[in-house]
Amino acid sequence: MARNSKHIKKKKLGNYPHLMVVFSISLALFVIGLFGMLLIHASELSEKVKESIEMQVYLDRNLTEVQLVRLQKTFAAKEYVAFKNDSAQVRFVSKEEGAKAFLDETGEDFMEFLGDNPLRDAYVMKIDADHSSSPELKSIKLDLQEVEGVHEVQYVESLIESINSNIQKISIILLAFAGILVLVVIILINNTVKLALYSQRFLIRSMQLVGATSFFIQRPFLNRAAWQGIMSGIVASIMIYALTLYAYHEVSELQLLRNDEQTYILMGALIVIGLIIGFLSSYRAVRKYLRMSLDELY
Repeated sequence: MARNSKHIKKKKLGNYPHLMVVFSISLALFVIGLFGMLLIHASELSEKVKESIEMQVYLDRNLTEVQLVRLQKTFAAKEYVAFKNDSAQVRFVSKEEGAKAFLDETGEDFMEFLGDNPLRDAYVMKIDADHSSSPELKSIKLDLQEVEGVHEVQYVESLIESINSNIQKISIILLAFAGILVLVVIILINNTVKLALYSQRFLIRSMQLVGATSFFIQRPFLNRAAWQGIMSGIVASIMIYALTLYAYHEVSELQLLRNDEQTYILMGALIVIGLIIGFLSSYRAVRKYLRMSLDELY
């Protein structure tokens, strides 16, 4: 009897398959992380598109150099003008440059048969992404037209409205998918933890029978679940980071959409999500087995 007892492996409270749970939760969090990276890059692409919006401000004829400089300073001081490296995105395009650009694009020199350059000097300004909605752009156009020395303000209104409409639709679709995905992942992690704790149900009942309190029984499970959630979040974050670095290396254009700050926030969120879901799933599963009758455990 003594010899046989040496081969009996004691079950410890909270001792259930560790790697299997971490692996399953890591995969679930990895899926959330992938979708999170998609949202980040979609958001960055949306910002890039909005930052490319330009307005052409055509000027009155025969303005002096002093008037042109004053107009540039006036435009640069507007709150809706985009900035890059602390420099207002306002550039002057003379009527000669406009004629040359038209010649390069079409191959036709209209000055030969007109005998004069009918174009006007203009300022081209980029609009800040925060002011890129259709109502705000219309308001900006009216504001610029009231500036002395401005003849006309133009922008591709139909294109801007189409861009804003499509961005809004895509954002709603992505957020809806994100909500569904998070719900599926929560259910998946919850079921994984419940299955892992299934092997511990009789040990939980044994501890109850010898007078252990609910808190004493739950504590090792909750501690283990918290660490599993944290480790799963770290593993998922490493996988996401490695995959994004590989994607940036293979597709260099993706670097334009790179946002390290939001990526690190996403990784931190994965760790927190893993901790919370793992902890709550374990808490619910243990409470379920604590409340079951002996017949229900079989």
